[in-house]
Amino acid sequence: MTEISSPLNPSTGSKKILLASMVLLTSLGMTACSDQKNQSTTQSAETTTDAAHADKLQTKFVTIATGGASGPYNIIGTSLSEIYAKTFGVNSKTQTTGASVENINLLSQGKVDMAFVMSDVGTDAIEGMNNFSAPVTNIQQIAVLYPNVMQVAAAKSSGINTIEDLKGKRIAVGDQGSGTEVNARTLLQEFGITYDDVNVDYLGFAEAADAMKAGKIDAAFFNSGLPNSSIMELEQGFDLKIVSVNQDKLKDIMTRKPYFNTFEIPAGTYGNKEPIPTVAIMNALLVSSDLSEEDGYKLTKALFDNLESLKNAHQAASTISLADAQKGMVAPIHPGAKKFYDEQASK
Repeated sequence: MTEISSPLNPSTGSKKILLASMVLLTSLGMTACSDQKNQSTTQSAETTTDAAHADKLQTKFVTIATGGASGPYNIIGTSLSEIYAKTFGVNSKTQTTGASVENINLLSQGKVDMAFVMSDVGTDAIEGMNNFSAPVTNIQQIAVLYPNVMQVAAAKSSGINTIEDLKGKRIAVGDQGSGTEVNARTLLQEFGITYDDVNVDYLGFAEAADAMKAGKIDAAFFNSGLPNSSIMELEQGFDLKIVSVNQDKLKDIMTRKPYFNTFEIPAGTYGNKEPIPTVAIMNALLVSSDLSEEDGYKLTKALFDNLESLKNAHQAASTISLADAQKGMVAPIHPGAKKFYDEQASK
């Protein structure tokens, strides 16, 4: 006789119940894991969003006025604009210009957001002197940068050995309205020499070197980092000397012109056997006074957080330092920059 199994066979029923229970538990476990994963993803997204928001600027654009395309202002400024674009996700770019005077005009007119300028030109703007008919009141400073070195090159045959010897000579003072020209005029005035006392030519570095070779001028002002390529080219096959600046006189000038600094051109820079005492003028980084405190803080912080990138971009930036960033400021400090420096000082 064939045995027929009951549909309610206890063994078979128990297996089915057990299998159903396992499926249910697995489903619940997967749901719980999914919920935890979703919660974790949400928290992670919130954290990322918060971090991104913390790095945002209120402004959407950071346009930096620099100088000539191949000069240190533009090279360093381009590196800085790339830092700002990467750090904050803003549209940051440089604008090549005729440098200091034009940069301040662009900044005060709201056409750029940041500007590289020489400190003496910045002082003129604040005081409404020389190239500025009235005080510029809507610019502030976030940092003192690096020095431009004044190099006065003269033909050895000219008999020029001191700044005072320039009186009555034919000299090139840089392009009209340039930082070099402003520096030259200021230094001459401090040594008792006006443009009426000399024969002035407004020539850029390369043009001045060519004019000296041709015997058309006796001396020229070159204001730049070291070494100056035009001077290096000029000294090839031409007898020249770099005129020293009396340091005792310079220290007296510095009481009135705090942007001037004592400086020595190292031995061997231009074939000189000994260091040559001269004057350096600090460069300044300016912003509009309309820039918010928060943005000013973040822009200043990003500059110093990425200082190595600037130094890699151009040798001139190698002397920029947090320790000296407030020394000899010529414009009112931006409140955001002040907040950053105060924060660093308290560490």
